[in-house]
Amino acid sequence: MIKKILVPTDGSEYGKTTIEYAIYMAKKLGATLIGLHVVDINVIQGPVFTEVCGTMGVPATPEYFPIIEQRLHEQADAILSSFKEKCSIAQVPCETKKEMGVIEQVIIEEGKKTDWIILARRGEHFHLAKGAIIGSTAEAVVRNAGKPVMVTPYKYREIESVGLAYDGSPPAENALRLAIHLCEELSWPLTTIIVTEDQRYASLLTNKLEDTLASHEINETTVILPGNEGKALVKFMEEGSIEMLIMGAYGHNLLRRLLGGSTTSYVIRNSPLPVLLTR
Repeated sequence: MIKKILVPTDGSEYGKTTIEYAIYMAKKLGATLIGLHVVDINVIQGPVFTEVCGTMGVPATPEYFPIIEQRLHEQADAILSSFKEKCSIAQVPCETKKEMGVIEQVIIEEGKKTDWIILARRGEHFHLAKGAIIGSTAEAVVRNAGKPVMVTPYKYREIESVGLAYDGSPPAENALRLAIHLCEELSWPLTTIIVTEDQRYASLLTNKLEDTLASHEINETTVILPGNEGKALVKFMEEGSIEMLIMGAYGHNLLRRLLGGSTTSYVIRNSPLPVLLTR
């Protein structure tokens, strides 16, 4: 049972969409939302500091650190107040929390106290943070949170049906169990997506899937697609037959990720829909 959902929010346009998805899921699941704003320690250290000073109209010199920090805390209070108001209007129970630190580290730590995490694919300072080059906050949280993480896109769409990326790996089996739970509880139809050009392997996975689903009352359809896993999944989502994808995170071995790139990372960065990931 999902009782608490952590919702990191930073006031960005991506973050506003995250709140819409969080409220929708909380109402569906009867969960309480925990709104979290992290005052990013990196904002008063390194290259982001110069931009923030320019935005606030103060020189980028050390003596202005306390002023910048105070304004960041004031901004955090306003963001959390807006979050609380939106939850109140939607009649969704919520709590709010403000912390200072490294964003992904704080989210992972606070996430230990909740059942799910819902966060935006990009944050307020994505273009300047190191995440823009070597991996986003969302990816760091997915890798290390140890629980389901929903990564939301820029635009909101109400979820009425879901897809499952399935390759038979342990993370994919965890994703299948999560998909079964949600589809049974919320009466969502499920489309299982298998990406392979090996028909024998596809048959093996299909049979395995049928055995698992035999004891469940779920409206399920299986689709087999050729090509690169990440690109095939994103293309399928763009075609509009589902509103959310559930998948196991980082299911391939390290060597394959180094040689060919991570399917999980590609999907997180390019998906037009929310992606619910579990390890």
